[in-house]
Amino acid sequence: MASGSSQSLKRRVQVERETGPVTQALTISIDAMGGDHGPAVVVPGVALALTRLQGRPVRFLLHGDAARIEAELARHPAVRPVVEIRHTDLVIAGDVKPAQALRRGKGSSLWNAVEAIRKGEADAALSAGNTGALMAISKLILRMAGDLDRPAIVASWPTLRGVTAVLDVGANIASDAAQLVEFAIMGEAFHRAVHGKPDARPTVGLLNVGSEDMKGHEEVREAHRLLREAGLDLDYRGFVEGDDISKGTVDVIVTDGFTGNVALKTAEGMARFFAAEMRAAFTGDLMSKLGALIASRALKAMKARLDPSSVNGGPLLGLKGVVVKSHGGADAAGFANAIKVAVDLAASDYATHTARNMQRLGDALRNLGPEASQSDSAMAERAS
Repeated sequence: MASGSSQSLKRRVQVERETGPVTQALTISIDAMGGDHGPAVVVPGVALALTRLQGRPVRFLLHGDAARIEAELARHPAVRPVVEIRHTDLVIAGDVKPAQALRRGKGSSLWNAVEAIRKGEADAALSAGNTGALMAISKLILRMAGDLDRPAIVASWPTLRGVTAVLDVGANIASDAAQLVEFAIMGEAFHRAVHGKPDARPTVGLLNVGSEDMKGHEEVREAHRLLREAGLDLDYRGFVEGDDISKGTVDVIVTDGFTGNVALKTAEGMARFFAAEMRAAFTGDLMSKLGALIASRALKAMKARLDPSSVNGGPLLGLKGVVVKSHGGADAAGFANAIKVAVDLAASDYATHTARNMQRLGDALRNLGPEASQSDSAMAERAS
């Protein structure tokens, strides 16, 4: 088998033959069968993404049932020139356990989408399918860049000030100080690549039960110390509390997967509760309905702001490659947003920026000398 770099070169030469000279063309490998809707959402999502990408040179590998994919492409003929179909009959169901997916998933649409990165055929992979299976298969095929148990899942959270990246939101239930610092490094690089502004550095906070230095458990306090003293290229602002997430107090909030997942599910539940209460309030009587009609434009704007699809696309950070998880129930607009996240991350210097900070972290911890804690020493070793 040819190496990843030679495969990538061949792919770029083929792109130039088909479409003319292209600089830095990206290929996104997609599990077309994943999620609740499969090709019925994936193909329209690709069509919408092409419009939003505004001419950026991107091609797509769609893995799955060729007949179903072709049927959708017939409805979106403008997409056909930038799509290559990779047929497979195998699909990993949403209820399959990760261990079972590893044993039986080879050759499936999800597996093949990720493997295209390892082969050098794609710059990023995207799936709306089984989250546990995607994490397990991605870790097996691509390996971890650090020493995390599993990739960290980052959520892009709508806030009063824009979008805050929150991680981990479910992959690593318990995280030590070393992992929390790694989350900070990866989350900052992600926000810089996908949501950041050219002239602004993302700010970083560590989620805790209070802002005072003595608050929180030992791992959180140790991570706080390291983030302040390790000399990283991070704009670290210290501890933040739960209400700071929706305020947008900082651009990146770091926590363990247990806390992050509880916070995420609570926010989703509150959004549904709020939407239901709004519907009830505006449909109670004739005057309420009239008020809803008058305020319809503002209500639609608010609904769009709270819609999860507006920030859909959660990368699995920590892998040796870009893998993005889309919400399983996303519509075409939501899937298009996930595609844009994959494109932005693949086109950025995310990996270089992360590696640079990990090297600085390792150097700083080694300079702590014999007084360094066991956690510090372990992190220094894996940061090298």
